[in-house]
Amino acid sequence: MTAKAIRLIALAAASLITSLAAGPAFAHHVMDGKLPGTFAQGLLSGLGHPVIGLDHFAAVVAIGCLAAAHPKGWGLIIGFIVAMMAGVAAHLQGATLPGAEIIVAGTVIALGLILAIRRDLSAAVALVLFAAVGWVHGYALGESIFGAEQTPLYAYLLGLAVIQSAIALAAMRVAQLLMQGDALRLRLAGAGIAGIGIAILAQQAVPAV
Repeated sequence: MTAKAIRLIALAAASLITSLAAGPAFAHHVMDGKLPGTFAQGLLSGLGHPVIGLDHFAAVVAIGCLAAAHPKGWGLIIGFIVAMMAGVAAHLQGATLPGAEIIVAGTVIALGLILAIRRDLSAAVALVLFAAVGWVHGYALGESIFGAEQTPLYAYLLGLAVIQSAIALAAMRVAQLLMQGDALRLRLAGAGIAGIGIAILAQQAVPAV
């Protein structure tokens, strides 16, 4: 086993331990579990969800890092955001996705592993992957706004789009800089993201045991 492989495994393990210890950080309740009732509350809820939800945050960072490999990565990020909005809309329209949180965790693991092994994805494959991940995460995020009035709902969607775009674009820029030097840090980040996904998946499995 190479030194690089050992470092990747060590980082993933460290992320797993840290994430399990963080427990409550996986909660997705910006307004203490209450539906936002005003534009401001809806906006704050949309801005906060991808930040306090470690699974969503990790996925968006991974999306940005993977998009960095493409000249028009920002277009792939837009595709992710549009698909995410579609996922929220599907949930609000009553669509059902059994085991959504488990699937969300699976997407985080997959994105992290792809980033860790530096697998080159064509723009078309990346777009399909980003769209699928975006839809699933959007569906999960839609749960927190289900039943809200139109004004806070639209504000929530606005905040959600703004914060996820900002996170993904920032991650893409950082990844581009890392790719110019020692790309090992980018692979380590992928291993850490995969570790977070494993931790979240473990959390989902514990109640069922």
